[in-house]
Amino acid sequence: MLLKELAVLLVCVAICRSCEVGQTKQGCLIRNLMCSCGIGCISDYRYDTIQECQSALRGKRRDICKNPNPCLHNGTCIQISQQPGYKCRCEGTGYFGARCSRVCPIPGQGRLGTIYPYECIII
Repeated sequence: MLLKELAVLLVCVAICRSCEVGQTKQGCLIRNLMCSCGIGCISDYRYDTIQECQSALRGKRRDICKNPNPCLHNGTCIQISQQPGYKCRCEGTGYFGARCSRVCPIPGQGRLGTIYPYECIII
């Protein structure tokens, strides 16, 4: 019984350490030109099923982040399994929004209590 609990704890530690809270899923990813299914970060486990992964491996599913990049203003595109199939990371671009298309507010020029998107915060 203790061995089983230890195994569960080790799996949890591996997952919890590498993903943000609430950002894990069961799915498949391509590793060493093979589909591997399990539980991990949403950004890594892009495919919901083994069939979807194998289709991508055979080149039947294009990488939505390539030519043209849907993210504007040098945002980083990450392919995900949920629609629309990608997520833009806008940190450090001066923009925010689903496609990094909205200009970040300038500190000190907003009204008192202005809430800044996390992509716009510079530390």
